[in-house]
Amino acid sequence: QLQLVESGGGLVQAGASLRLSCAASGRRFSSHALAWFRQAPGKEREFVAAIDWRATTTYYQDSVQGRFTISRDNAKMTAYLQMDRLRPEDTAVYYCAAALGMTRSHDYDYWGQGTQVTVSS
Repeated sequence: QLQLVESGGGLVQAGASLRLSCAASGRRFSSHALAWFRQAPGKEREFVAAIDWRATTTYYQDSVQGRFTISRDNAKMTAYLQMDRLRPEDTAVYYCAAALGMTRSHDYDYWGQGTQVTVSS
């Protein structure tokens, strides 16, 4: 069982950066792949990025490739999403998720409550 808590969201201007954190508690954090999803108003939740348990493999959605970086620190039981050159279309609630297998789908077992990111133009 894992509990995930996101933080680091906020209101920024286009072109700015934010770093989201996902703090975990529970067991076997280091065995789980971690991912970030986001959901904009009126839209479905979408995959943003994922990282495997060893931090050797990452996946990104095409629209964030080169701007966002996912990472993790297993000793701190925390995952991060560094978001650079933010755009208004990045505005959404961002969710952290965990599962034993890394995937771009929504098949994650554990989810956080989300943190709001708002990018003004």
